[in-house]
Amino acid sequence: MKHKNFILILILLLPFIISCGDKFDISQLNQNSGNANIAGDTVYVQLNPVWEGFNKPQAIIIGREPFIYVADTYNDRIVMMNLNGNILGTRHIKRPVALAEDYKLNLIVCAQFDTVVNGQTQTYSAVFKLDLVSAQHQIGSAPATMLLPRPVDLNFPNRQYTGVAVFYNNTFYVTRTGPNNSSFIDPDNSILYFSPKELFGGGVGDTLIGRIPDIDPLSSGLVSANQISSITSFNKKNIDIIITLTGNNSLKTQWLTYVITAVSADYQARLTPSDGGAFMTPNKFGKPEGSCLDDAGNIFVADAQKDSVFKFSPFGDELQSFGGPAVFNGPYSVAYFDQILYVADTGNNRILRFVLSTDLRQ
Repeated sequence: MKHKNFILILILLLPFIISCGDKFDISQLNQNSGNANIAGDTVYVQLNPVWEGFNKPQAIIIGREPFIYVADTYNDRIVMMNLNGNILGTRHIKRPVALAEDYKLNLIVCAQFDTVVNGQTQTYSAVFKLDLVSAQHQIGSAPATMLLPRPVDLNFPNRQYTGVAVFYNNTFYVTRTGPNNSSFIDPDNSILYFSPKELFGGGVGDTLIGRIPDIDPLSSGLVSANQISSITSFNKKNIDIIITLTGNNSLKTQWLTYVITAVSADYQARLTPSDGGAFMTPNKFGKPEGSCLDDAGNIFVADAQKDSVFKFSPFGDELQSFGGPAVFNGPYSVAYFDQILYVADTGNNRILRFVLSTDLRQ
């Protein structure tokens, strides 16, 4: 009952929370940013102020409250802010790199932890789940559960958890990378599937079901898990995913849709090089590190190597893309909310915000 009451309080406070950031005046615009794109007169306009004080932030998401969460990677913390950029709390956690929030307002974090193995301190990649509701969104004191690594995973110190995506029923995927991919059963490059225990007859917490089958760990083509750098789910009743890859693959962004037939059930490419427009152009991207979706289903991709953010329609056509070294330095993550695009400008240690010139509101 306490959890339900707190969620009700959040809902009642929602108009106030949103009012902090859903309108802006002309003084917020950076008129000298020089931002441009490929779309003629329509450009992205940077909002002021720039959010600074970070150290190589590698992930940003807009939670369902909505609050903003930043993986402030080299400050070893997660920062929770309101939509106006005011810091509401922080949580110490070593090297956070990916974030997602489920529909119960739990925050799932890919990060690191240290432990002693054979008398030596070793660092492992890890996945944590923070119960924000039980702590009334005091993120610094929220109870944390470590989901990964399992004891058996301590035999694989080079495995890295790189992304997390939550679905409508609170199941979620975690992406994993690593150098050992000869195993047919458990290659390092994989997508792991977690489910709440309540979906299987009761219980508290989550259970690791296993790895998603039929996604090749080393493929240089479609339906590949070759060094997945991020994973994005859709805010719909499906389990489609957008993945970005940094491995040896000319198709470094892929939209995978789950297809069930009379003889099989597996992930297939929703867009292909023959019908996916610029989104599926071979060698389009250098080092894509993050993606997100807007309310219309358009896809944003942050490319750290090209210092750019790309935007595509749901059919793969390129829309307003922009950036370059005058704007970004190795952007790793993007998030979208209420017509504002948020970019983790990792190499410049800051968060930038943009709106389309056609969306400017007085």
